[in-house]
Amino acid sequence: MTSRKLSRIPSMRDRVEDTLSAHRNELVSLLSRYVAQGKGILQPHTLIDEVDNVPGDDEARLKLKDGPFSEVLKSAQEAIVLPPFVVIAVRPRPGVWEYVRVNVHELSVEQLTVSEYLSFKEELVDGRSNDRYVLELDFEPFNANFPRPNRSSSIGNGVQFLNRHLSSVMFRNKDSLDPLLDFLRSHKYKGQGLMLNDRIQSISRLQSVLVKAEDYLSKVPSDTPYSEFEYEFQGMGFERGWGDTAERVSEMMHLLSDILQAPDPSILETFLGRVPMVFNVVILSPHGYFGQANVLGLPDTGGQVVYILDQVRAMESEMLLRIRKQGLDVTPRILIVTRLIPDSKGTTCNQRLERVSGTEHTHILRVPFRSEKGILRKWISRFDVWPYLETFAEDAASELVAELQGVPDFIIGNYSDGNLVASLLAYKMGVTQCTIAHALEKTKYPDSDIYWKNFDEKYHFSCQFTADLIAMNEADFIITSTYQEIAGT
Repeated sequence: MTSRKLSRIPSMRDRVEDTLSAHRNELVSLLSRYVAQGKGILQPHTLIDEVDNVPGDDEARLKLKDGPFSEVLKSAQEAIVLPPFVVIAVRPRPGVWEYVRVNVHELSVEQLTVSEYLSFKEELVDGRSNDRYVLELDFEPFNANFPRPNRSSSIGNGVQFLNRHLSSVMFRNKDSLDPLLDFLRSHKYKGQGLMLNDRIQSISRLQSVLVKAEDYLSKVPSDTPYSEFEYEFQGMGFERGWGDTAERVSEMMHLLSDILQAPDPSILETFLGRVPMVFNVVILSPHGYFGQANVLGLPDTGGQVVYILDQVRAMESEMLLRIRKQGLDVTPRILIVTRLIPDSKGTTCNQRLERVSGTEHTHILRVPFRSEKGILRKWISRFDVWPYLETFAEDAASELVAELQGVPDFIIGNYSDGNLVASLLAYKMGVTQCTIAHALEKTKYPDSDIYWKNFDEKYHFSCQFTADLIAMNEADFIITSTYQEIAGT
């Protein structure tokens, strides 16, 4: 029995060259049909539909559909036509792109880099450039050692990926456990120490007192309140935050003991997820009429309002439950920061502070847009908010710090404008930032990434696309509702 050999997966360039060798006439005819459509961008359905229009019999067309070139067409996202060239952008799998350029006259095939492809695409608008010193922005991490997933299966699983990486580092180098100890010793909320105090100065000391604490907890009823052994545990070096009962404290300490002995990604994720860290949350959603009644259907006001109101109700309930289980006496706060509109059309959008119904500790905090001419009284489109956002961020910072009596633990941005303001606030305050896109206008308006100047007077896409780039690269993490939002279909 002959054994099967592993072979290299052919690149998209290889597939095109193989098709030119085997079915030259058919492929040249197809590519010529693309070129005949003139300078522009061809969408995937056009690339595939043109196969049926290739002259010849059904067998010839079937060779194109079933041959190596079929994989190129199936994975093609767009094609750029600048006669006599056709460049096809191919995504064989999520997170992986290849760019193939064919000179239809000379029948030469070459693979392009990302920069070469973008430069070629920009010729559609700007013509050919001989400038060798074009400004290029690279958003790769500055640190070459920064962990980055290289498998499609990691897409959408960033937390698990980072925990695997972190636990692997901890396993190989025990000194890397020191930052975890430092964090647990310095962790505080409004001056109150949490988790560990200064009696524990080293990993070895922490392991020793964990054994002692777990032995103590094994001898008391599982439902014993933390307050009954709090004094004893303070003497060992523990503060509040481990749990509200002996059972939950024991579970947390067992998790930490396992991490210190043999770090595991799932145990690390569970432990860090139970450490009390989030008490005050700020959510940004500047545009539209953000209110709880009589607003749906007004301009720029719809699903995002409903989404956030549902989100904060669920979030407050979860925060209260976690804080109780952590054994803390802390009142959480959630603030939805939006625009105050003086001419509010009979809504509550002219009120500075409004409690969200169905909650106890969640409010809408409204801050007006203003310029050197004063406060903007009327609604403006989400496409026209950009000149006001930096001042809005400064004003919102003062308002929310006054309301929370400190900085938040966590900031969530929504849509392009909210994400930009969240980036400004998170940078200013040094807190964790989350981005939620909701909708990327670039995908709503075909070819707006290259023809953005055609839309700019009305939609100001130069501002919006820049805001999206800033926010998504500045964010600590990004939340999506579906896998398709990250990886496409």
